[in-house]
Amino acid sequence: MPKLAVNKYAKSDYDLLEEFEGGLVLTGAEVKAAKKGSVNMKGAYLSIMSGELYLKNMHIGTYAPAGEQKDYDPTHPRKVLIHKKELKKLTGKKSSDGLTIVPLSVYTLRDKVKIGFALARGKKKYEKRASLKKRDMDRRVQEEMKKTRFGD
Repeated sequence: MPKLAVNKYAKSDYDLLEEFEGGLVLTGAEVKAAKKGSVNMKGAYLSIMSGELYLKNMHIGTYAPAGEQKDYDPTHPRKVLIHKKELKKLTGKKSSDGLTIVPLSVYTLRDKVKIGFALARGKKKYEKRASLKKRDMDRRVQEEMKKTRFGD
């Protein structure tokens, strides 16, 4: 499952509660451009409009061998295909708990372009600092354990 793009800020800015997977509806030229690697997820988000899930603000560049593409908007909203049960679950939790839906990565799976996304709660600044501190302490503990185990 080769990853085409990763949202590297998602794990540091949000507490990821539950992860999902969906299919992206793309044109042929967009699929080829994505597989070539011209995908940027900076500022991308998912929203529910009229009972369907859409990925907004994800940039997919043009595919040069496809020729000139008139009126092509690289950041237009793209439909995400998921099961109705999952959509109802997302709609209910998002509205009641004040959560958001964050894209995590875009990847290929058996010739299909998929998106991994998560139901998430935004972290406050002090929570980000605390998680960085905890990760740093865990890393130091692991280093000390490794030193004592190998007798350095």
